[in-house]
Amino acid sequence: MDISLSQPQASIRHTRYPAVDVLRGWAILGVVLFHLVWDLAFLGLIPAQLAVHPAWIAFGRTVAATFMTLVGVSLALAARGGLDPRAFGARLVKIAAAALVITVATRLTMPGAWVYFGILHAIVVASLIGAAFLRAPSVLTFLLGGVIVAFGLAWTDPAFDARTVAWIGFAAAPAPSVDFAPVFPWAGFTLIGLAVARAALHRGWLDRLPRPEGRLARGLSRIGRRTLAVYLLHQPVLLAILYPVAWLAA
Repeated sequence: MDISLSQPQASIRHTRYPAVDVLRGWAILGVVLFHLVWDLAFLGLIPAQLAVHPAWIAFGRTVAATFMTLVGVSLALAARGGLDPRAFGARLVKIAAAALVITVATRLTMPGAWVYFGILHAIVVASLIGAAFLRAPSVLTFLLGGVIVAFGLAWTDPAFDARTVAWIGFAAAPAPSVDFAPVFPWAGFTLIGLAVARAALHRGWLDRLPRPEGRLARGLSRIGRRTLAVYLLHQPVLLAILYPVAWLAA
């Protein structure tokens, strides 16, 4: 695919890369699996220590990093031929509304660990940060992303523990939350994904990706195009299934 200006901008912007959709599908399934284990432990159907085992926590963080990186990749793909402000704004409003629903729902049902800045909140902020760097050199964007990740992982201060500032990412002991994804380090992965995807587009690397074939790839691709719906629905569906199982097991 030629992404030069000789093509209509709308055609450039809406061309899909199935391999990216498949990767999104794997990422959201990883989220579902991570939460499934957490739910099983919460309901006493598996040993509680499994959900907090360091290897399992590392898996969850890897999934989150992949998800946030793909936010940057998606932003780069959406900005081919120029970012459509209306479409970009509509997408952010949809995600922000979903984040607000999760905040309100968890505040009512889990007052001790409600979601005040989860992965959807992080996606909104990271998308805005990424949009500000769409015209910046990819090397600069990549390096800044690395700095954000490094600072978010390496530096903490109790002054950032309160919920009002914990979302920034430097809290030493943030208030409990069942989903916490502060700007530092997670927005850094979005900038890294944005930089890598822009470089890959410029050099035509994405055009040389093999096209995934088979039923599994097609299924993952469909899931990858509906990640927000899957994210919002998977926990209610899981709990609707697991609560009766836990009741019967008790």
